Amino acid sequence: MHSIIVVPTAADPSAQIRLAPGDTLHFGRSAPADHRRHLLLPHAGVSRSAGEITCVGTFWSLSNFSPSATYVVENPEGAGEHIKVAPGRVEAPVPFEFARIVLPAGGDLLGLDVWAPRHEYVEFGAPDGPDGPDDADGQGDRGGTPTVVAFPLDRTKRYFLVLTALCEPRLRGRPHAPLPTVEQVVTRLRPIWPEVNRAAVQWNIGYLAVKLRLRAAPDTAAADPDGPGIRLNGKKDALVSLALRFDLVREEHLAALTAPVTGRPRR
Repeated sequence: MHSIIVVPTAADPSAQIRLAPGDTLHFGRSAPADHRRHLLLPHAGVSRSAGEITCVGTFWSLSNFSPSATYVVENPEGAGEHIKVAPGRVEAPVPFEFARIVLPAGGDLLGLDVWAPRHEYVEFGAPDGPDGPDDADGQGDRGGTPTVVAFPLDRTKRYFLVLTALCEPRLRGRPHAPLPTVEQVVTRLRPIWPEVNRAAVQWNIGYLAVKLRLRAAPDTAAADPDGPGIRLNGKKDALVSLALRFDLVREEHLAALTAPVTGRPRR
């Protein structure tokens, strides 16, 4: 399982670079002389050696090799949450589960999406976890490591809304109902996520497939003359099957699909 996945452009989420712990990815206008793994950014406003992403377990760090440009790392799920990486800063840690590196390039802003799907969460309430019987002081089980959830989903994120919308027909008593199309998911989520569009739904389906560690079925991994639709349908089927089999999405979660929007919409 790869810890970090870099999507070179938001417009093409299928173009992914996968990094395992300890791997690095250099990026810039030209490749380094030492033949490091490299992502080419052919823009005159990008430094020849612009920076480097390093995979460190369940998080990653960013090095800024530009002598003058500050890089911004945004949390697309946050209400403007971001960090700045100053010129020359090396190995700045990035805690976001998914992030977007924004590079100033002349009069343009270039973006790189970075996913960290191996973020794990402690199972609160478990006998050997925080707030469980062995944790009355709230400081964790001192006799061992905390229990880690098998499927680490954050139910406050938009990817969980997408998963819930995909599961909705079958959770409402139609076990053999066809899965919603991407357009139907967009329509279902628009009242609580006004900016939603096809690309955003497809992006979140792709992210869920990575986060839940699904492997492509042999028939969906074959040649795809009709474009990405076949692979997308295979991902939707696998996601819904897994979510319902292990109760990752339950009937009570459907309330989130009709909850009123409060404050700034989640991104």
